[in-house]
Amino acid sequence: MPGNRAPRSRTRAKDTTPPRTGADEKATLRGFLDYLRNAVADKVAGVPEPQVRTGGVPSGTNLLGLLKHLAFVERFYFLGEDAGDWRTTMRPSAEDTVDDVLADYRKTVERANQVIDACPDLALPAPRAPRPGPAPSMRWVLVHMIEETGRHAGHADILREQIDGSTGR
Repeated sequence: MPGNRAPRSRTRAKDTTPPRTGADEKATLRGFLDYLRNAVADKVAGVPEPQVRTGGVPSGTNLLGLLKHLAFVERFYFLGEDAGDWRTTMRPSAEDTVDDVLADYRKTVERANQVIDACPDLALPAPRAPRPGPAPSMRWVLVHMIEETGRHAGHADILREQIDGSTGR
């Protein structure tokens, strides 16, 4: 793949880090989550077709699919929407465009942040699609989403570097 790289389109950007002091627990957790959300969205922005949907590893994982999947995960955990078949959430359709998937992700994050901000106590259950068992707490969902988004941010870092050599956020 290194021989197929497009010219480097980005240089390393200075990261804006989450709050270090003065923030309460919810603001700290949301700050880390927002940091990771922005990192993933930045990795997808500006990547041309077909590279944005071309699998960079044998599983077929691609940048557009990662972002689409994360939007489904956000809606599932923060908005209580059923994701349906999880395997299909990482597969962009032929009609999906970078701009559309980015806009959907950003709108979903905005709605999720409204739910987070409205939660008066992180021990309370998060919204949940109908399913057996108790809903996890908002604290658990925030920590899980930091882990989930961070994991996929790492995938996105590698995929983007394979595409055009860019590193950093």
